[in-house]
Amino acid sequence: MASGDATAVPEAGVGDTTGVGDTAPAGPRERQEERAEERAEERRRERPEPQGEQRDDRRRERRSRWYRRDIRWSPYAFIAPFFVFFLAFGLFPLLYTGWASLHRVELTAPTDMEWVGLRNFSRLLSDDFFWNALKNTVTIGVLSTVPQLLMALGIAHLLNYRLRGSMFFRVAVLTPYATSVAAATLVFVLLFGRDYGMINWVLGLAGIDPVDWQNGTWTSQLAVSTIVIWRWTGYNALIYLAAMQAIPDDLYESAALDGASRWRQFLHVTVPSLRPTILFTCVVSTIGATQLFGEPLLFNGGAGATGGADHQFQTLGLYLYEQGWVNLHLGRASAIAWTMFLILLIIGAVNWIIARRLRKSA
Repeated sequence: MASGDATAVPEAGVGDTTGVGDTAPAGPRERQEERAEERAEERRRERPEPQGEQRDDRRRERRSRWYRRDIRWSPYAFIAPFFVFFLAFGLFPLLYTGWASLHRVELTAPTDMEWVGLRNFSRLLSDDFFWNALKNTVTIGVLSTVPQLLMALGIAHLLNYRLRGSMFFRVAVLTPYATSVAAATLVFVLLFGRDYGMINWVLGLAGIDPVDWQNGTWTSQLAVSTIVIWRWTGYNALIYLAAMQAIPDDLYESAALDGASRWRQFLHVTVPSLRPTILFTCVVSTIGATQLFGEPLLFNGGAGATGGADHQFQTLGLYLYEQGWVNLHLGRASAIAWTMFLILLIIGAVNWIIARRLRKSA
């Protein structure tokens, strides 16, 4: 019995040792298996990805690179055509014209230039035809710009109110601007005809003798100004209309509560609010009058670039055309072009000064 008990106790101890061994550290064999699995995992990580996945990664990288380039360079590509055309048809002709104005050069041999300095400009100061063209340009400009802008302001004021078919009237006032200069001028030539013109027919109904519109000084300039007024009034009216619609309604409501009539609202609310726009249209119309060419050229087709038998409506544009393409004096024509450019710079400077004063007064 004692011997059996002594034998039983060690068996219990062996069993306990085995139970404890389940949570004990792994043996050498298990460690080797773990290390083999780790090495296999490292080899799988180091193994190159399939070819399809590599191709997709490269494609995504290229797309991101092109996207960055597109974001950076696309704005320059969009504005590049303007600068290319400006350099080709704006800046280069301007610089070449300035260089040609300092030379004696004929249109028949534009590469044969003889340096004369400022002689072409000094000759303009003693040229009666140049001063006549400048005076005609100023006269036609005043006769066309002042009534044109006043009528445009009135038309815009009427269109600013709610009217039936307002969209039709807005398109209608813009129709003359979309009409060809040649077509419009030829129609007005028929209207201002001396013998069979409709204008003289209406004047005859009022007991007024027929007027020779093309051969008179003031009458021809008035007729040319009428063409300009007809073509550009609707265009300026839409500019004024857009500016009027930006005026806050609170200003009109306050003026109405104070008892102001529509006329007083127009004078004390609309016109002061439109001062920058009115200044802009004045400058643009003045520039257009300085460059006036098509209307006086076609008004008397038989006279050509002379602007009438006595140069009575020859503008600076016509005088430039006469010197360069009729008399073939390219150097003199270039000097006239640069003189017109300097006049436009003066107009721009005056515009800047007036606009600056208006901002300070506001």
